[in-house]
This record gives sequence, C-alpha cells and structure tokens, in this order.
Amino acid sequence: MERGRLGRSGAAVARALDRAGVIREPRLRATVDLAWPRIVTGFAIMSKRTVDLALVGWAVGATAVAGLTLANAYWMAAKFVAIGLAGGTISLVSQAYGAEDDDRAALVVETSLVLAVLLAVPTVAAFLAVPDRLIGLLGAGDAATGHGATYLAVVAPGLLFEFLNLIASRTYAGVGDTRTPMVVRAGGAALNVALSVLLVFGAGLGVVGAALGTTLSTAAVAAVFAWGMSGRSYFGRGASPISPTRSGPHVDRGLVRDLARVSAPLVGKRLAGGLVVFPLLAIAALFGDVAVAAVGVARQVRALLNSFNWGFSIAASTLVGQRLGAEDESEAEAYGREIVRLSGLVYAVSAVLVAVFAVPVARLFGEGGADPTTVTLVRAAGLSLVPLGISGSVDGALRGAGDTRVPFLASLVGFYVVGLPVAYLGTLTPLSVTALALSLVASAVVPAAVNLWWFRGGHWKAVSRELRASAGD
Repeated sequence: MERGRLGRSGAAVARALDRAGVIREPRLRATVDLAWPRIVTGFAIMSKRTVDLALVGWAVGATAVAGLTLANAYWMAAKFVAIGLAGGTISLVSQAYGAEDDDRAALVVETSLVLAVLLAVPTVAAFLAVPDRLIGLLGAGDAATGHGATYLAVVAPGLLFEFLNLIASRTYAGVGDTRTPMVVRAGGAALNVALSVLLVFGAGLGVVGAALGTTLSTAAVAAVFAWGMSGRSYFGRGASPISPTRSGPHVDRGLVRDLARVSAPLVGKRLAGGLVVFPLLAIAALFGDVAVAAVGVARQVRALLNSFNWGFSIAASTLVGQRLGAEDESEAEAYGREIVRLSGLVYAVSAVLVAVFAVPVARLFGEGGADPTTVTLVRAAGLSLVPLGISGSVDGALRGAGDTRVPFLASLVGFYVVGLPVAYLGTLTPLSVTALALSLVASAVVPAAVNLWWFRGGHWKAVSRELRASAGD
C-alpha cells in the first residue's frame, strides 16, 4: 500500500512539473532513471569526506579539521584531473554507444584507463615524497600543517584507485547504467565510514585512521569495479556491455586526440576550481585556523549537497550525447533545457533548507563547529548552490555534445577574476571573513550565466557534428 502511495505521489509531482513547464513527464522519467543512482552515489562519496571532517573534529579538534581541509585541497585538485578525463570518456562513450559502435566505445574506455594510470602515478609519488612541504605552502599554523601532511601521505595511494574508479563509473553512465556504480560506490562509502569510526575512535589513530579508512575503501571499490568492467556480472546483473578487451591495441591515437580535445578543457575547468582553493585557503589562514576550518566545513557541506548535480549533470551528458549520436538534435536540446530547469528548482529548495538549518549543520563538525564564522560560510555555501546547480546541468549538456571549452573559460573568470579578488577584500576592508562568504557565491554566479548564454546560442550542436563526422571517418 505504501509503495502504491509513493508511486502516485511521484506521478503527481511529475504532472505538476509538466504543467508548470519545468520538464515533460517522459523526459523526467528518463532523467530520474539516470540521475537518482548518481545522486545517491554522490552523497555516498561526499559523505566520506564529510565523515572524516566530523570524526577528526570531535576526536582531535578544529586544528585537525583545518589540516584535513588543507590536505583535501591537494586530493581534490588531483581528483579533478581524473574527473576531467572521465568527462571526456562519458562524452565519447555515450555518443559511440548511441551510434551502436561498441568497438569504438570499448577502445575509448581502454585508452582512458591507460591515460588515468599515467596521470595518477606521478601525482601519488609527489604526495608521498613531500607532503609536509606541500601543506606548509598554505601558511597555516604548525599543528594544522602537521595534521594535513600526515593525512595527505596516508591517503595518497588511494588516488590511483580513485582515478580508475572514475573512468569505470563514467563508462557505466555512458551506456545508461548509473545503478551499478551507485551500489558499488555506496558500498564503498559505508565501508569507509565503518573503517574510519573503528580506526579513529576504536584504535585511537585520529587523523591517520581517517586517511586509512579512505584509502582502504577506495581500493575495495576499484576491485569491485574491475570485476564488472571485465564483463562479469554481480549475481546476474551489472556486467558492463562495454568492456576493455585482452587483445590489442589498447590505445588508439585518434581517440587520444579526441579525448584530449574533449577532456583538456574539462581538466582545465576542474583544475581551475581545484587550484583556486589554495589561494583561498591562504587568505583564510590570515584569519587563523578557525577560518580555515570554517572554509573546509562550508565547502564540504556544499559538495555534499552538490550531489544532486552529479545526477543532473550525468543525466544531461548521457541523454544529450545519446540523442546527438542518434542524429536527433532537437530532442537533445529539449533534454538539456529541461534538466537545467529541474536542477534550478531543486537547488532553490536546498538553499532555503541550508539557510534554516545552518547552525545545527555547523555543530556536526565538532564542539567549535557552531562558531559564527562557520555558520556564515555554511549559509553562503547554501546560497551558492543555486547558480552552481544551474551551471553544472548546462555543463553536463554541453559535455554530452563534446563542447567543453566555453565552460572552462567561464570557470576561470568566475574563480580567478571574480571569486579570489572578492575574498581578498576581507584583508583590506572591514568585511573580514564575510568576504570569504561573498566569494563562494560570486564565483558560482559567473559560470552559470556564461554557460546558460552559450547553451541557448546552440553552438554546441556544431561541435557535436564535427565529432560525429570524425567518428565516421
């Protein structure tokens, strides 16, 4: 009976959204089918960082939260390279799969995996070799720097597995299966939470325990993905229809060029978002470790709620890419336009909820979590979710077409031309840490406006035609 009521409620919401002109019912169903597993996956993955911050906040204190914030900046900068490469993977896989060219799709995956390893290994080596020097560059206090260096060194090996996990999950999404990576990622997140609690509190390892939990759980996820990516099923389901083959060639020069063309702007865009954190944290460090911790908490809350964007962005990439692969540009545009509207509505509700519950949310991160600075930044992070959500969905639609350059340039302007100068105003004016809050919002508004303008112009269709012509050569 409850199941039936829930079904009728969902249908009523779908009809209401259709009547309001947000998204047509058939497109909503296709979007939700792809998006909800990715949303759950996003919450699962982001919860790992959230749990780590909360656990060390209660077990060690605000200086440990500041240290993890510094270390996470390096982890995320490296991970963004993998996300950019994986974005190119889903674009090419979805279009090849939509054109029923499974051989090309499989070769895209193989090429991506090789590139992922080549990018990950030197990064891991650098993090292992000089973690203390890297963290020390950000100018935090000695205690926070020590905690950050310890966390970075222990968590570094997990990056190699995370690079491979991202390629695998995007491969599944590119063929329309977001449920398998959801289950795998959610299982990994649950394992991470269990390990972290056991190692932080049970074994008393503090920061080391949180890092070990992340590394071990990420390796476990990679092992599980390897099974399905080889074409084997999980209890009768979940085998990837696009699997790397044992016979060569494993890398195609033409695909390397196509991947570079699509992925390079995505890598640049992601790195722009990752690297801007370093000067932002350096500015926050001028106000003390509490401000650094507050920035870390606010950004983590935003990253957790941005999990909705994981679903909407991937759905837009997959559905737009597949419709373009099937030569249906008008339907591709309709999907992109309506997913953007849906995302904006969801994030408007999320922003209101964050504003209302900012104080109890801040308290989750230790006894000092409800510091006024933390509460202010959490509310600003919630407000920034609206333009961030819109930008992410448009970006997903453009990525499905292989058009990734303009979103990259827009992010550069938002982060560096607008966001950082606004944050620095706090050191020159009475705004102080309030400028950090304004920076979180301003840096999200600019990319959203530019991406919307570009999508409405329709230039991405020509980019897709060039890629489809290249695939036919």
